[in-house]
Amino acid sequence: MARILIVEDEQRIASFIAKGLTAEGHTTVTVGDGADGLDHALSDEFDLMVLDIGFPRLSGFDVLDQLRAQGSRMPVIVLTARDSVTDTVSALDSGADDYMSKPFRFAELLARVRVRLRQAQETTGPADDLLTVGSVSLDLRTRRATVAGKEVDLSAREFRLAEIFLRNAGMVLSREQLLDLVWGYDFDPGSNVVDVYVGYLRKKLGTSTISTVRGVGYRLDVRS
Repeated sequence: MARILIVEDEQRIASFIAKGLTAEGHTTVTVGDGADGLDHALSDEFDLMVLDIGFPRLSGFDVLDQLRAQGSRMPVIVLTARDSVTDTVSALDSGADDYMSKPFRFAELLARVRVRLRQAQETTGPADDLLTVGSVSLDLRTRRATVAGKEVDLSAREFRLAEIFLRNAGMVLSREQLLDLVWGYDFDPGSNVVDVYVGYLRKKLGTSTISTVRGVGYRLDVRS
């Protein structure tokens, strides 16, 4: 079953969707803000996103624009009270795969979820199993890591951290983001676990592979 991200600020609707999808065997995560939704979507932890449009900090349109700009092909179903032709076209132009207006029937939403997940599975090719940046390659299927063609031994946490860096090569990732994406809990200002594991990766992937951006976080050098 799939991992589905629900980005919806109306708690009643979000809970209704989550319960329905969970009953179908899917795993769901719900967030109530566009900016938080984008952070979760870029983690590559999800197979599909159900997205509302109207958020105060970052609109659903902006979420779509930034998600696609980062190269994500995750299916997105827009679910919103806005039902004008202009809004529909804007959402589809921004990269949405489907568009539903509120109020909606859950059976129809579920059918669309099934279609989009099936289409995504059909269009996923073998190349998606291999991430390569510079001399570093990760085989996501076999969980093997190589540097300049030589295999290196990574623990599960190290592999996941390396995967996050390769998927976001050239981008600065904060310690909070890395902790959330790799360890899955809120950042503790007193914890240095991210720094420790970045140190482990540098020893195995190359000391110049990951740069420290002082006061912000870390970045994988795209020339690594």
